[in-house]
Amino acid sequence: MTPPPALSVADSIRPLPEPADSKINRDLLRVMEGLSPGYLLLLGAAMLSVGAAAATWIYQIYLGLGIAGYTHPLFWGVYIVSFVFWVGIAHAGTLISAILYLFRAKWRNAINRGAEAMTVFAVLTAAQFLGIHVGRIWKAYFILPYPNQRGLWVNFRSPLEWDTFAISTYATISIVFFYIGLIPDLAIARDRARGWRKLLYTALALGWQGTTREWKSHSRSVLHLSGLATPLVLSVHSVVSWDFAMALVPGWHATIFAPYFVAGAIFSGFAMVLTVMIPVRRVYRLEAYITDYHFENMARFLLLTSAIVGYSYFTEYFIAWYSGVESEQTSFWLRAFGPYWISTWIMISCNVIFPQLLWVKRLRTHIPTIFVIATLINVGMWFERYVIIITGLSREFDPAVWGVYTPTWAELTILAGSFGFFAMLFLLFLKLFPAIAINEIKELAIHAKAHGGAKVSAAPVQGASLCRRCWESTRPRGPFSRRRDG
Repeated sequence: MTPPPALSVADSIRPLPEPADSKINRDLLRVMEGLSPGYLLLLGAAMLSVGAAAATWIYQIYLGLGIAGYTHPLFWGVYIVSFVFWVGIAHAGTLISAILYLFRAKWRNAINRGAEAMTVFAVLTAAQFLGIHVGRIWKAYFILPYPNQRGLWVNFRSPLEWDTFAISTYATISIVFFYIGLIPDLAIARDRARGWRKLLYTALALGWQGTTREWKSHSRSVLHLSGLATPLVLSVHSVVSWDFAMALVPGWHATIFAPYFVAGAIFSGFAMVLTVMIPVRRVYRLEAYITDYHFENMARFLLLTSAIVGYSYFTEYFIAWYSGVESEQTSFWLRAFGPYWISTWIMISCNVIFPQLLWVKRLRTHIPTIFVIATLINVGMWFERYVIIITGLSREFDPAVWGVYTPTWAELTILAGSFGFFAMLFLLFLKLFPAIAINEIKELAIHAKAHGGAKVSAAPVQGASLCRRCWESTRPRGPFSRRRDG
């Protein structure tokens, strides 16, 4: 038997070459690389709108809320409408990441990271409108219940106080849930990054090494946070709906508001996820991971929630007619045929009529059609909040104090700035963090490869849960996360 050739001293001390990175890592981390002219243009436009909104807000603080179009009897306008709208947008991330996780719906794995990010950014956007609406932002701390020398205490019967507790609780859980899910992917990015990115990911990864103990703790944390976040999907927007349902304003005082608002929040949240993730998939060529299968499932959710929202619209009108209460009947008649009839019919068309096209499978699987319908739903859901708030306050019991509300340039500029703020945060997120959960995609890929020899890139379509053998094969054997590359 011929002995192997002897190695030279130089060959024996030369470090071993690094193992080749997996296709999943390369594809999903590629999104974070480079700044294209189109990306910079969008980011610049978003920052410009945020700057214009900030300047307008400062101008409003200087002159007062009079520039916001508030006239008797309407003192809730675009700011409160936008607050309710953005709180609704924030619900999709919790539903996709928490509730569908508890039901083991594996198709959520490719879109949950983007939905979680949108949840955090939408909550941060909504919270700003509370301060913008009250005007005296330098006294915002008055709303927090803490012992003070002024001898003052908050009014727990105020809807503003309810919103503060709801938003702060929801924001805390959403941020923690988002961050916990990011940790394994931050470790993957840390091992491949250079310069300031490596320092950032090293700090945020908290020393993650991918050991069995760490994975068990991570899985338990995600499970427990999912259990905590699930009731918030129902409670947060129910609390927001009570801002209106607890009042005696015609069109507001109804027991249907809590489920009606929750269904509408999920409806608008899913539409926003589609509106954002469809261009992301197209631009960064992620068709192998965010597939038509995912979008079709989300379109089915749109169909379900559109049916619930449409039923709620019908129930409101039916109860107003059946009750025989003249003020209620007048309020809903004026919604459809009064000064705000355009807003009402935009709401009904975008939220009830257009989504019915998704019953056709050819349209439900046609991505441009889904994108257009999702965008129209976002428009319709903003007008829904506008119709509920403005029509109710402008036509109360006494015709002598009826009024007509018209948004001013200041309100519209700040509204545009809120969309710019949301877009700016999401664009920065795309370049700083993995937009798709790498570790969850790998689990599905390994399972699909072990059962039937499916291609790794097609794994997200399968949507199957992991068997024990596949689950163990995803656990790293060494101190580095590269073992998980598959």
